[in-house]
Amino acid sequence: MARGKDLVIVESPAKAKTIEKYLGGQYKVKASMGHLRDLPKSKLGVDIEKGFEPEYIPVKDKKDLIAELKKDAKSAGTVYLATDPDREGEAISWHLKELLELDDKKARRVTFNEITKKVVTESIEHPRAIDGDLVDAQQARRILDRIVGYKISPLLWKKVKAGLSAGRVQSVAARMVVDREQEIRDFVSEEFWLLDALLDCEEGNGRFTARFYGKGDKKTELKNEDEVKAVITATQDEPFIIRSVKRGEKQKSPAPPFITSTLQQEASRRLAMTPRRTMSIAQQLYEGVEISGHGTIGLITYMRTDSLRLSEEALSAARSFITERYGEAYYPGSPRRYKSKAGAQDAHEAIRPTYVDLSPEVVRKDLTQEQYRLYRLIWGRFTASQMANAVYDNVAVEVVSAGYSFHAYYSELKFPGYTAVYEEARDDDGAETESPLPALREGERVYLEKMTPQQQFTQPPARYTEATLIRAMEEKGIGRPSTYAPTITAITSRDYVIKEGKYLRPTPLGEVVTELMKEHFGDIVDLKFTNQMESELDEIESGKADWRKVLGGFYENFEKEMSAAEEAMDGVRIKVPDIESDEICDVCGRRMVIKKGRFGYFLACPGFPECTFTKPIVVEMPGKCPKCGGKILKRTSKKGYVFYACERGTDCGFITWDVPTKDVCPVCGKTMFKRAGRGPLKSFCINEDCANFVPEEKRSYKKKTPAKKSAAKKSEAKAAPGKKTAAKKTAAKKTSAKKTKKTEE
Repeated sequence: MARGKDLVIVESPAKAKTIEKYLGGQYKVKASMGHLRDLPKSKLGVDIEKGFEPEYIPVKDKKDLIAELKKDAKSAGTVYLATDPDREGEAISWHLKELLELDDKKARRVTFNEITKKVVTESIEHPRAIDGDLVDAQQARRILDRIVGYKISPLLWKKVKAGLSAGRVQSVAARMVVDREQEIRDFVSEEFWLLDALLDCEEGNGRFTARFYGKGDKKTELKNEDEVKAVITATQDEPFIIRSVKRGEKQKSPAPPFITSTLQQEASRRLAMTPRRTMSIAQQLYEGVEISGHGTIGLITYMRTDSLRLSEEALSAARSFITERYGEAYYPGSPRRYKSKAGAQDAHEAIRPTYVDLSPEVVRKDLTQEQYRLYRLIWGRFTASQMANAVYDNVAVEVVSAGYSFHAYYSELKFPGYTAVYEEARDDDGAETESPLPALREGERVYLEKMTPQQQFTQPPARYTEATLIRAMEEKGIGRPSTYAPTITAITSRDYVIKEGKYLRPTPLGEVVTELMKEHFGDIVDLKFTNQMESELDEIESGKADWRKVLGGFYENFEKEMSAAEEAMDGVRIKVPDIESDEICDVCGRRMVIKKGRFGYFLACPGFPECTFTKPIVVEMPGKCPKCGGKILKRTSKKGYVFYACERGTDCGFITWDVPTKDVCPVCGKTMFKRAGRGPLKSFCINEDCANFVPEEKRSYKKKTPAKKSAAKKSEAKAAPGKKTAAKKTAAKKTSAKKTKKTEE
């Protein structure tokens, strides 16, 4: 029997398409669509008595794909297992090897840190065996999460509410949000005062504001109005003298390139992208995009990483690009190398563009809006990380009067350095703008124009945002790069935590479940214990620990906690308190509560069943009603369909399925709308009297639909009209083989 083509198995069809172009006709590239084998959903699937032996079964809806891969593998000379270069990717390759019954000689493992022709061809030329330690680490994580989820979740169903779930990492993340909420409730605000002196220079040379610093050289806080009045009284008839003027140069260094956690944080702050969406778009950029003049290429390196390491090739390319585009002054003279944090796995490089000379402007026309924005962020961060420091001229002035000290500061950019490309966003975006200071000299007298006292109160810690929760999880060693996004998705989708604006707040359900977990499963929701478990999984990966022993050590104590919890909660049923709203029931006058039904949240009267009145929760949308200028409200029909209507209801009559945006028409100035749905949809004007009006039949198109692809599809249809039915069948078949998402409980 003649040897067939060598088979390369990757996870996604997009990656398969890109790699097949690079490798040529002697290779067949197929996609596994994620996991093909997993633990059964109907039972625990782990034999604890036999050393935590897992029971793996083929994924039910992938029988046809498995049969197809078995047939291809049988005729292939070598089968290259090219799943993602992380623990889970290693485990998928191992499952493929077992499922396809491949021996060690025939099954070879390859990984791609970036999807470029050079890296792909080099990796195929240097395959390796499957790393058993990586597989064991992933197996241990999967079994740990399965035990926690399948043992505790039924208890939550019986004692709290049906359909709840617990997870080893998700329960800790939920606890962090709950604990922060309790800190806010327990916070006792303290009064303090700020005191600003508006000072005039001699001979009309300008004026400036200096803030009270303290008495003499000691910093002092003004705690009440009496202390403020004492300072004002003491200085009102005394001269104000410039005690010192210090000028200096301050340099600011760029931030390191992205790792998974910092990418998710920055995308949340700058682009308002959820961690899940960020990783989805990053996956697209990694797997390959069709770029004009370059073909299909992966634009970024692998996006699940905790390493700040950069290849010498990338550093050299960055130097050439920076010096050519910005000039020698913008390069620091030698490459910047960043040290990864302690405990980092360091399996991959930091996230960076595969080709730094493919700037965002070059590829913009080939990317969707989301792809472009995320690529611009990654490209800018990497490029800036290799640029010279930004230089600032700083001036610090101290003014004294009656023994009290007042300070004024000003900083001005002297040389932009890396800021010409990128500046890191901040969570506290309410920084005050400094005003330039007049030319001042030591010993000069200035004159008090007025004092401005401001009463302030200390503020409680802010609620977590998705960005700050990821940062806190990373700092405390909770989870790993691949788990941050699924963890936040889990706690929000299961209603333990909700988003209010950009902030995360626990629901009453989340608080009840967290308190139950803290009382009966202290280890599971203990931050230090979870950190220790992550470290033990890392030990398994490095070959320093046996996965069965690690699981045995965990289960011994967990089993005791489980038994004690079941005994302590025998006959107990915990009621979850309702969330009260400010809305009053139209029928009986009670304060309405927030409930969740099959179509989402709604307002209900707490007097049920005596009073059955309900109404939808009103959400105000951006923009104004194009008919009367009133507010536009988001509403949900009885069948769960979302629509948008004017706040004045039938008095105005405006109603639409289209989504109002914050954009206004450049011609008529009225609110622009876009079609509902995912993706980068174009906004349009619906004002029929406007020259920019878009008729309804033309409103459903998406941005940047490549003309050449549409033309190619039409050409195919004309060339092979008889194949229409077959193509439809193939498309349906592909749709039915849904990709199994990577998740970690």
